[in-house]
Amino acid sequence: MENIRVLELYSGIGGMHYALTESGVGAEVVAAVDVNTTANEIYKHNFPNTPLHPKTIEGMTLDDFNKLTFDMILMSPPCQPFTRIGLQGDISDPRTKSFLYILDLLPRLSKLPRFILLENVKGFETSSARESMVKTLIECGYNYQELLVSPTCLGMPNSRLRYFLIAKAPPGSFCFQTTPEIHEGFPLPAEEDVSGRSFPVSHSSASTTCPEEERRETQAEDAGVLYKLERIQDAERKSRQNRDESVRQIGDYLENHGGEEMEQYLLSHKTLLRYALLMDIVRPTCRRSVCFTKGYGHYVEGTGSVLQSCMETDMESAFRSLELLSDEEKLQQLSRLKLRYFTPREIANLMGFPKHFTFPKNISTKQQYRVLGNSLNVHVVARLIQLLVS
Repeated sequence: MENIRVLELYSGIGGMHYALTESGVGAEVVAAVDVNTTANEIYKHNFPNTPLHPKTIEGMTLDDFNKLTFDMILMSPPCQPFTRIGLQGDISDPRTKSFLYILDLLPRLSKLPRFILLENVKGFETSSARESMVKTLIECGYNYQELLVSPTCLGMPNSRLRYFLIAKAPPGSFCFQTTPEIHEGFPLPAEEDVSGRSFPVSHSSASTTCPEEERRETQAEDAGVLYKLERIQDAERKSRQNRDESVRQIGDYLENHGGEEMEQYLLSHKTLLRYALLMDIVRPTCRRSVCFTKGYGHYVEGTGSVLQSCMETDMESAFRSLELLSDEEKLQQLSRLKLRYFTPREIANLMGFPKHFTFPKNISTKQQYRVLGNSLNVHVVARLIQLLVS
């Protein structure tokens, strides 16, 4: 098979590109398109030889698309119109305009792309945008499968439940049985087809099915949980997750820098006093963390877990009777935990970005958190590309 020619839309910092490389599929990104200048600078820094179009998708004509002669579309449209904690503007949100433009162009392309992969937030599956997409795919004759998948399915200690759709143009079919329902986790491919050719399978021993408790955790995150005022059942759920040995420990993803270099990531006194009861705190031995969003490091509640870097201090004792203490005493007690933010590199590790992924030196920490929060898990998408092409 010749190299698959790939069009990467909403290319961001290159998560889809890295996933394509990791999948092992013979492919070449013929063009990447994104309007975000910061993301484009990071993309160009890591993929200097890939043609990058810094423009809106609506700024490309049908002829522009046809000239690229691509076989695959990888895309992750803006999620803000569909997130459950947003306004849920759906197709009335201006940020959905470019996606609807793609759906309008698809049937009019001179040649249908053989493969399509789309990623978005949980919530997209109930949107009118999704209805329009499925209608267009059916009219074009595509076979497709919708999925809800999280990195925990691959043994990674981070909850990032996301909606995916993979589609194949006729006469293509999948190496697994498609269903009209949204599949939770990865469908298991057949071991081999009639020719005896083996299909790629997961490199992880973790379960391919996402646990239902992760869906509840994601819903709780969106509702804004008071983590240190959590219910007994929430504490028990987190304890179960930390005992699940099919998931790796947080410590496997941490940087090995000394204390001085990490001091810049310690939570400020103001943040400790104001948000101590709202934070999701994990330790290096934990096997769970909550989803990191673009507001991480700037906002505290619901934007991602923080790390307890002093293992000698017991968390329960640090939080005991806080309401009875003065601010100075609270600080003294909480500071013993040495709570810090995960570094951007650590978040990139938890999202599957390879070690050679780097940021240009002029990109601030806040910008790094923001673009990572808007990105995707590389390992999850790599596995889906394998399933799509097999």
